[in-house]
Amino acid sequence: MIFGLFICRVRWLVCDHRQKDKLGAKAGKQNQCCVWNYYQLAMLKVTEIAFSCYAVTDMARARKFYEGVLGLKPTTVVDSEHGQWVEYEFGPYALSLGSSPAFKPSPDGCSVALEVEDFDASIAHLREKNVIFRIEPMPTPVCQMAMIFDPDGNSLCIHKRKAK
Repeated sequence: MIFGLFICRVRWLVCDHRQKDKLGAKAGKQNQCCVWNYYQLAMLKVTEIAFSCYAVTDMARARKFYEGVLGLKPTTVVDSEHGQWVEYEFGPYALSLGSSPAFKPSPDGCSVALEVEDFDASIAHLREKNVIFRIEPMPTPVCQMAMIFDPDGNSLCIHKRKAK
């Protein structure tokens, strides 16, 4: 049922509903059109995640947290008519902050897991800085992790993989 709902959602996004008449609705070909369009979308050749972005309401306050508390170094800073943007790069990856009236923070959106060298020292540092924990530090079979809030209420994961 979920797959069928997904196909229906894709149809609304990508199908030209005039094809219903061209293909013949009684023959069920509209569904074939939708399935075809779904598979066309699935053929994207994604090569990497370019960046992850958190919405923030106050860029100066956010930068104070991400740079002062988390110790990240900005690699790109943009202030334009479209809003403000800051990127922090780690090798081929980038964590970004964006501030624009149409871009709202949320603790329930996607989150980034920051891999740290020393999990216990990182947790102690965050506690010293009075960072609010969404999920207290916990072990899992493959890692140690904790979830924290940034000043806008976005969730970040502090993460350390276990040695193999």
